[in-house]
Amino acid sequence: MKPRLGTLYPFLLMLLGGCSGLLLRPDAAARTTPADLPAGVQVAAGQLRSSTGCTIDYRRYRPAATADGDAWVILAHGFLRSQQRMQGLAAALAADGMQVATLDFCNQKPWAGRHVQNGRDMLALARHLGAERVVYAGFSAGGLAALLAGRADANTVGILTLDLVDAGGLGLGAARQLDKPLVALVGQPTNCNAGGNAAAVYASTAHAQVAPIAGAGHCDFESPTDGLCELVCADPDGAAASHRQAIIADAAAAVSALLGGTAGGRP
Repeated sequence: MKPRLGTLYPFLLMLLGGCSGLLLRPDAAARTTPADLPAGVQVAAGQLRSSTGCTIDYRRYRPAATADGDAWVILAHGFLRSQQRMQGLAAALAADGMQVATLDFCNQKPWAGRHVQNGRDMLALARHLGAERVVYAGFSAGGLAALLAGRADANTVGILTLDLVDAGGLGLGAARQLDKPLVALVGQPTNCNAGGNAAAVYASTAHAQVAPIAGAGHCDFESPTDGLCELVCADPDGAAASHRQAIIADAAAAVSALLGGTAGGRP
């Protein structure tokens, strides 16, 4: 059966954006200092070598007034995106007293998500930072990588997914073996979250706590998003209203609960 043009359209636009430079290149993202940081938040850039040989650019967001700790949030971006798209959430978490690291996936390609390797790179970054208590978090395909990393890491205290999109049943398989709490913030089913295909992932584990965000579209889970995402992804509200601040607040509460050991189990 030939694929429908409507099915391929979002992917083709994302591919065009990536190939034409509309998406921020990872190396440029790592050299850019985020603007409008909350007071008391410090950001530092670093690099790490992936097991495949490519270079992972990452940023550390830390509260200036807090001593170094062993607890970290490892936060991942979506398919063909960059860590710049998660800096709003990372800065908000740091302002709440948490240590956060974002990264640019160096192994994904327009024709291959490399989700398993992305999960390994998230775990490698946690090891690189000396994290002994980790919340793996991510948006869209980054949520899938976070689930894979969290499932594999004995130091995981919880997983936070932001409108996760499963691929090839990888998330479903990981969730069935999950023994750590999973908090899932979920948008409305749209073309960019594969019609909400992660519902099967959440249903397959007793450790999932699902929080639907009424009216939220896929792009609302980025902070900030951009015109390319808004062009490609359907807006379920049919309006310009954004749910971004509510999502950031809910995500911060979820991470705090996971690190505090008070989140977990199906509500």
